Amino acid sequence: MNNMDWLQLLNPNRLGQQSAAPHSASRSQFERDYDRIIFSHPFRRLQDKTQVVPLPEDDFVHTRLTHSLEVSSVGRSLGKKVGEIILQKYSDLVDNGYTSNDFGAIVAAAALAHDIGNPPFGHSGEDAISEFFLHTEAGKRIKEVVNEKEWADLTAFEGNAQGFRLFNLANNKGIQLTYSTLAAFSKYPHASKLEKKIAGRKSQKKYGFFQSEAYHFDELARALALNSLSEKEGNWVRHPLAFLVEAADDICYHIIDLEDGCRLGWVPFEEARDLLAGILGDSYMPEKLENTREENDKIAYLRALAINKLIEQCTDIFIAYEGEILSGDFDTALMDLVPCKKVLKEIINVSVDKIYRSRLVLETEAVGHTVLTGLMKAFIAAALDQKKQEESSKKNLTAFRLLPIGYQEQIIATGSTYEICRVVIDFISGMTDRYAINLYRKLEGISLPGMK
Repeated sequence: MNNMDWLQLLNPNRLGQQSAAPHSASRSQFERDYDRIIFSHPFRRLQDKTQVVPLPEDDFVHTRLTHSLEVSSVGRSLGKKVGEIILQKYSDLVDNGYTSNDFGAIVAAAALAHDIGNPPFGHSGEDAISEFFLHTEAGKRIKEVVNEKEWADLTAFEGNAQGFRLFNLANNKGIQLTYSTLAAFSKYPHASKLEKKIAGRKSQKKYGFFQSEAYHFDELARALALNSLSEKEGNWVRHPLAFLVEAADDICYHIIDLEDGCRLGWVPFEEARDLLAGILGDSYMPEKLENTREENDKIAYLRALAINKLIEQCTDIFIAYEGEILSGDFDTALMDLVPCKKVLKEIINVSVDKIYRSRLVLETEAVGHTVLTGLMKAFIAAALDQKKQEESSKKNLTAFRLLPIGYQEQIIATGSTYEICRVVIDFISGMTDRYAINLYRKLEGISLPGMK
């Protein structure tokens, strides 16, 4: 494969845009992307979406919103550090007015948005949406009226693809992003149905767009001149900056989840301290902790040092492999190559054992499965009922009228069962945890409007 070109990869145009967007040093199109995301309604909803641990009464842990802000902050640092070195290597970028701030802005915006398509209750919410089609009679019947690729989308809900869809919906033009930010956001640049997966490629672990947005990704890939792995299948290599978005997310969830676990008392302070010290290696100076009395403050200090260390290491790895990244031959998570990868594996093992499988987290996952399965059953039935020739049942008509008017109009306007399912999933995946629970209770007759 030929090397991709940084000048083409830094494209400030937006999907469907006919004329070139002006590049401004004072407020670039990439910085506008960040602003569009942070002021958007889907982003604000992340404040009431569980990251890992539900909000306890006695302390604060991270939500999807705070996690996204932290990932964005780390991403900006990674982008600017990498950008400074890339600009020294490619003078044509400087000649065209690009600065390290542009690299930082693209990665920061893409990282800010990386979880925007996630449903309520995190991974259990994704599973519940997929399993509705796989394991319920109502869901299984849909297989008969959709094609193979559409069925693959429905039976393997993916938050990354949902996020890409959100940014490209006709009624979401306010957060229409530049080609470069969209591509950096897309860690898995292919569809759900991929006949020939290439072993070892990290970008093929999940997928990045639904069939309903495949033509959007095709436009994006051609505008940026991304290398194609299989053009017939719509399968491309990653935009180079997607590796930095992935690294920012990996850094934060390794370190921040451990900090939350320690703050809640699930991970002993000594264990968390030693794991973070393992990341720092020779630069760990335990005597500096003696001036801090509170254990939480000590862990916060070590967390900051560990994140900075990993930013430096991921930057070095990206630059070392930059040629292979541009050719598309490199397809490995940067964090899998850092010197402290064994320590990071230990952190994951501790997090799985003491955090992800804690009773509180498991109870929340169980609630998520029940609530989202119930919502899917109610609203899929209600939406499909509107397309029948005979009169809708009163129950389904009532549920249909509970949908926001925009969703109702989309459902009535389409003759596609697949698109009807997509619209219902848009509605349910966009809910906050609390709203999903409250609506489910009302549909099930467990509570009345106005009751808590």
